[in-house]
Amino acid sequence: MQALVKTALGHGNLDIVDKEEPKAGKDEVKILVKYAGICGSDLHTYEGKYKVKVPVTLGHEFAGEVVEVGANVTEVKVGDRVTSETTFYICGECKYCKSKDYNLCSTRKGLGSQQDGGFTKYVVARKESIHVLPENVDYLSASITEALACAHHAVAKSSIKKNDVVVVLGPGPIGLLVAQIAKTFDTKVIITGLEKDKSRLDKAKELGIDVSVDIQNEDIKQIVQGLTDGYGADIVFECTGAPPSVNLGLDILTKKGEYVQVGIFPTTEILTDFEKIIQKELKVMGCRSQKPSDWEPSLQLMNQKLVNAKALISHQFNITEWDKAYAAIKSGEAIKVVLTVE
Repeated sequence: MQALVKTALGHGNLDIVDKEEPKAGKDEVKILVKYAGICGSDLHTYEGKYKVKVPVTLGHEFAGEVVEVGANVTEVKVGDRVTSETTFYICGECKYCKSKDYNLCSTRKGLGSQQDGGFTKYVVARKESIHVLPENVDYLSASITEALACAHHAVAKSSIKKNDVVVVLGPGPIGLLVAQIAKTFDTKVIITGLEKDKSRLDKAKELGIDVSVDIQNEDIKQIVQGLTDGYGADIVFECTGAPPSVNLGLDILTKKGEYVQVGIFPTTEILTDFEKIIQKELKVMGCRSQKPSDWEPSLQLMNQKLVNAKALISHQFNITEWDKAYAAIKSGEAIKVVLTVE
């Protein structure tokens, strides 16, 4: 079978490779991949900015049909429509595993990074990571459940409540998903972007987000103050990973507000205005990936049509068309891209 494989570290080295079709182990499930989403970390891996165990088939966002189950698998059956968490191996012994914070296990191995992922025809996942799709969730929507789970994890970090004013910095796929989830709490949501993000900001309006702001041509602080009687936003979700966005987020928060860092920065050292954190008594939180408890709520958000994940999918390409997919994303033309095998 064909697979899109990172064959060596460094920029590029992403090739179509003929691989042997995998078999399900006794505690594993073999899935026929219908769609697989491209994540920002896949781009970072291609560009040599993110290390994986090579060679490895990329792709950790996917959905498909169960075609084989191991001898110990009773949770799902052949023919089930499913998606899978990215976790393939955990130690099971550390305090993070015991609390099911698998995203924090230091020996965790994930699909698409340390274990072959979904940019291929068949992928094998551990039985504990499998989730059956609800009735109203199709394969295309389900292929980005992992991204939605990451967004759910971010919102769950906050103490969001009815009537809060929430600012989402960045209208990428995660930002648009965070904004939709935030709306389900009966909040007022503002999403920001740059001039080049017009199509994404327009998409936010289509999805029911209250206010979209082009921060290159509009004063976000003035807009936020106008909506909050001068107090500032209750919660900021930083979803860009752009260093200047940090201090913008801290600046527009109300006193005792919450700042959640979702985006991943290109460098480890970021200039941060700690004076605002101190004087405004802000709560600043990190947010890494997702964990098991984020998956079923995410599927139900789609099932109940509270979040429209499919609306973000702007392009589909075959795994042999990586260059086209990459160009569409980097140019800003695409919002969310999924890959297919056939």
